Amino acid sequence: MNQVLRQPLTDSDIRRRTHIFSILNEIGEDLDLTETQFDRARQSYGAVGDWLSSSNDPLLVSVLVYLQGSSALGTAVKPIGRREFDVDLICFCAGVASGISPATLKEAVGNRLKEHVTYARLLEEKKRCWRLNYAGDFHLDLSPTIVNPFCANRGELVPDQTLQEWHPTNPRAYKTLFDERAALRPTFVGKLVAKQRDEATVEPFPVRETVKGILRRIVQLLKRHRDVFYENNTEDVAPISVIITTLAMQAYAYCVRRHVFKDEMDVLVETIRMMPHFIERPILDGHQSYAILNETTNGENFADNWNKDARRAPAFYTWHARAVADFEALRDAVGQDRLSLNMERSFGSRVTGRVLDSRIGAVSDGRKSGLLFVAPLIGLTTSKVAASTVVPANTFFGDQ
Repeated sequence: MNQVLRQPLTDSDIRRRTHIFSILNEIGEDLDLTETQFDRARQSYGAVGDWLSSSNDPLLVSVLVYLQGSSALGTAVKPIGRREFDVDLICFCAGVASGISPATLKEAVGNRLKEHVTYARLLEEKKRCWRLNYAGDFHLDLSPTIVNPFCANRGELVPDQTLQEWHPTNPRAYKTLFDERAALRPTFVGKLVAKQRDEATVEPFPVRETVKGILRRIVQLLKRHRDVFYENNTEDVAPISVIITTLAMQAYAYCVRRHVFKDEMDVLVETIRMMPHFIERPILDGHQSYAILNETTNGENFADNWNKDARRAPAFYTWHARAVADFEALRDAVGQDRLSLNMERSFGSRVTGRVLDSRIGAVSDGRKSGLLFVAPLIGLTTSKVAASTVVPANTFFGDQ
């Protein structure tokens, strides 16, 4: 394996970068669906599936409703400017032949939803799916699919936005592939926090485990960065989530299989830097086009709109260049003020403020309870190690 790091890190660098990555991990946690939201969405889509499958319509005899997209992958992020999460569902109609028109099947699904007094009230028709709006919490987007007889990987067909054609897709196999790549673990060399004599090795306070794994956090952080970058753009050219997710998982798998890293910040930056290398440029009709292919089925090009709208590819590359620069700046930031400013620019002031305020509160609580220590070469920590000193509780008014 090749080692990515160009120059060795000092002990101070290691502690600083561990601290930065733990904050980024907490930002990802803050952007997640809460357990309550996820449970409510799961209960809701389960009920929708039961309602659809109990229909007498022969088109809906064998229906399977399942999660797809960011909620299924564990990469959902809170949207900017509204409270509702997007929860994407597939209504897989296994008993329907491929000769049916997309419009006919979509209409059958909609008609069944309209028969339910609650769903009729929540229902909104979209171009190729139906939306159930649970105000203030989430909305369910339900897309009908049928079996793709030409895909040996249990693929499906989904309506295009004009409801004129069926397009190949494979959400279940895509999730399996993403999960496999997310399970890959980078190889780290020399990730040791400095020790003095026989002292235990500890990391800077506070230490948080990356429950979701590095890849999922990378995707979440990139999606939030995109949302902030394009927040005031009215042209609707921001890279769609499936493009970011696909390129990130390909780049991540490539990097962790071939390189050795010093720490998670190196993995994050190198993954982001490598993403454009997985954009293909085939020649179609005599012109060079763009292709970001779904590896789990034939015929699905996530960058298809790039070939129809000349603004979209440059928009991706412009955003990506900014993302690389911003995440490199985060990796190299020295000092809390500079780090805070960089995080606010990348992820927005609200989520950054919530996470950093929470950390300040945790330090204050540790000080009050006598569980905050200062260790040589470590700094503030909640782990008592040799030669560490208790940080006394403040008695001034502002800390009461």
